[in-house]
Amino acid sequence: LTVKIAVANTLANARIMMEKIRTGEAEYHFIEIMACPVGCIGGGGQPVPVCEETRLNRIAAIYECDRSSQIRKSHENPAIKELYDTWLGKPCGEKSHHLLHTHYKAQIRC
Repeated sequence: LTVKIAVANTLANARIMMEKIRTGEAEYHFIEIMACPVGCIGGGGQPVPVCEETRLNRIAAIYECDRSSQIRKSHENPAIKELYDTWLGKPCGEKSHHLLHTHYKAQIRC
C-alpha cells in the first residue's frame, strides 16, 4: 500500500499545492495545511506562548517527543490498524473516506 501525504506551511504554499492537485499535476491521499510558517507551533489551536523562549522550548519538546517515540508513523500504530480493521475498513475506502474527509465551501462573512 502506497499512501501519498503532503504538508504545506503558509497559505501561499497551500495555494500552490491545491493548484497542482486541481490540474492533475499532483495527487495525495492526505494533506495537512497550516497557515503559519514552520507549522503553527504557537497557533492553529495551540496555546499561544507568552514569549519567544516559551515557543522555542515547546518546539524542542515536541521534536524530542517525536524522536523518542516508539511509533512514529500513524500507519504503523496498532491502535490505528485496529480502528481500520474493526470499524473503518480499508484506508481510503468508502466508510473511512466518508468519515475522515472534510469538504469546504465558500462562506459569506458578515
